[in-house]
Amino acid sequence: METPDVGIPEHLAVRMSMAEQYEYLRTKLTRRRTLVSAGAVAAGGLLAGCAGRASADGKAALPSPATSRVPGTAVVPFGRHLAFGADPKTAMRISWQVPFAVRKPYVRVGLKPDDLSRRITAEVRDLHTSGLTGVRPAVEQYYVHAALDGLRPGTTYYYGVGHEGFDPAAPAHRSTIGTFRTAPASPGKFVFTAFGDQGVSNAAAANDHVVLRENPAFHLHAGDICYADTNGLGKKTDGYDPTYWNLFLKQNEPVSRSVPWMVTTGNHDMEAWYSPDGYGGQLARWSLPENGFDPTHAPGVYSFVYGNVGVVALDANDVSYEITANLGHTGGKQTKWLDGRLRELRATKGVDFVVVFFHHCAYSTSSHASDGGVRAEWLPLFAKHQVDLVINGHNHVYERTDAIRNDAVGRAVPIGASTDPTRDGIVYVTAGGGGRDLYGFPAGVKESYEGHVTRHGTVDTVRWEKGQHTEAETVEWSRVRYRGFSLLSVEAESGSTPRLKVSALDGNGKRIDHFEVRRGH
Repeated sequence: METPDVGIPEHLAVRMSMAEQYEYLRTKLTRRRTLVSAGAVAAGGLLAGCAGRASADGKAALPSPATSRVPGTAVVPFGRHLAFGADPKTAMRISWQVPFAVRKPYVRVGLKPDDLSRRITAEVRDLHTSGLTGVRPAVEQYYVHAALDGLRPGTTYYYGVGHEGFDPAAPAHRSTIGTFRTAPASPGKFVFTAFGDQGVSNAAAANDHVVLRENPAFHLHAGDICYADTNGLGKKTDGYDPTYWNLFLKQNEPVSRSVPWMVTTGNHDMEAWYSPDGYGGQLARWSLPENGFDPTHAPGVYSFVYGNVGVVALDANDVSYEITANLGHTGGKQTKWLDGRLRELRATKGVDFVVVFFHHCAYSTSSHASDGGVRAEWLPLFAKHQVDLVINGHNHVYERTDAIRNDAVGRAVPIGASTDPTRDGIVYVTAGGGGRDLYGFPAGVKESYEGHVTRHGTVDTVRWEKGQHTEAETVEWSRVRYRGFSLLSVEAESGSTPRLKVSALDGNGKRIDHFEVRRGH
């Protein structure tokens, strides 16, 4: 039997790396790495840049005949999603999707909803997915991106997205105008939210509503974003439907149009049809800070500072012992970058806390358990630089550890307690209840969460080791367990006693866990 449409024998396909598979089926991806940049905002003024489109071979990418006949007046943008640039005080990225190719896309922006006189040129990234006989037709998707730089800190902006034939400032389209707010110039109190493993479902949409009620400054998505790739092995043999992304972006637009949606890469986000590492789709759909070690090949690796919190996003596919399609694909460069970036953040004036988020779990007892590759590569750096909080997904539950130091409990952190990373170790949170089908815990292990605390004890579980095999381990660090849809809400405070107030909320917004992180208290 051969893999459909590419002629790779199945016994070879399962052994091939993503780069090797890519040589069998090369699909086109328009990706312009450098976004058009809006100039400085001074006295309310934006200076527009210029943009264009380019194909993978550097030639101009033109609409196909089938789409070029669709008038712009008939094409309605959807799926707006925001993301910070490298500095949330001054840089914002606005992204959206259109169902057909458009001409001259742009963003209107201003300080008032009735004054969007400044136009910033946008770029279209055309993502082509080849068809599979008897499975799916070929699919063309069009993602549009604009970069706004030089913005004013702590300022609310109004914006609308459009193209030739569709003006968001026109009376008929005024309802499409959205807002965003840049980070303040000085640290203060703010909230951010987080979860992983979202997908498209009623539960996912319900969690979005909870996020909105928390009024966060930004949201962290710890990977496994959409589940267009249903198997998550990073291979061409995975089931895949790219149109699922259309549903996902429509579902999230009510929140992502105003809340920067900062994503990283999970195993289901390795879409092997587009590029050797499977990240071509992510590069087309998202505009994220390009300050990681290699934005072209690791778009989910970056960092930013908001208020008194430094945030670092990582690609755990690079170190995972469980799912090995991309194991070692950065050749150690990501880990080297991480060491340097954590050092820089710790030395940055005004940064009280460092939060790291990525997909695969360092510590969890649920179905995927813990990943020994994550532990081996990154935990020594987290300890070295005294990371304050680690957020993972992958396991579709909520699970929270005690403070862990030297791979053991450094301090018990019951619900409502506080912990000091400089003394006790690091708390690891699995926040994988974003909306996808839920997992459970090992047989006989009870849930234990706020309002339903059970006796704390040991848990028999496993961790993944090299060679994709597991080793049994009995652990004491599993403090809070909840099998339900959920998310994190973290309130950061600066001042004389900086703290992170970490809460977990269920799909209705009810609190199921809370604790505090305070340094040197």
